[in-house]
Amino acid sequence: MQQILWSGALQRPIWNGCVFDPVRFAWTKADGGHRGEAVSPARALRLLSQAAQLRRVPVGIIGPREAKPHQLETAEALGAELARHGLQLLCGGRNGVMEAACRGHAEAGGIPIGILPDDEWQAANPFVAIPIATGIGPARNAIIARACVALVAVGGGVGTLSEMALGLQFGRLVLAMNDAPAVDDVPIVQSVAEAMELISARILQPT
Repeated sequence: MQQILWSGALQRPIWNGCVFDPVRFAWTKADGGHRGEAVSPARALRLLSQAAQLRRVPVGIIGPREAKPHQLETAEALGAELARHGLQLLCGGRNGVMEAACRGHAEAGGIPIGILPDDEWQAANPFVAIPIATGIGPARNAIIARACVALVAVGGGVGTLSEMALGLQFGRLVLAMNDAPAVDDVPIVQSVAEAMELISARILQPT
């Protein structure tokens, strides 16, 4: 995994004479030469979060309502890591993988958002902090795919597959874990740590 530099003086990542703007999510030319320690993209993102400088861009966790225990465990751990890295969880807001992800995110200090297919917000799982009832059924998958900078599928079937396909159509980073549908151009990742590195690299996009 490519490393970038972290400037303790600036409290920002730096790369090739540029500094990362955590509000615009863009690299701008630095005023002068800056030095820093080499860190992974995920470490840089977490440091930005700890410095309270990072805009909370949404990352989606998608997967089945009827999930297996190991999928629930992965979703919960991934939700927690998104919170620790200053990222906003966006999901379907219902049960299974979605509920596990919301639980992990909320318990790590995040504020999970659920984009519900239902007509009323009360259909959300108990860990959703911001329930948004769309009333449009499965079509809400397109909202999730469009709104997120990255999507992680943890298991899943046809519904998850549709979200993955939409994510690719919208040019998003799409990752697959724990028996998620196999899709061309979607990396299969083996751990939450690997997923976070790939998400962080996409967000920071060092060149």
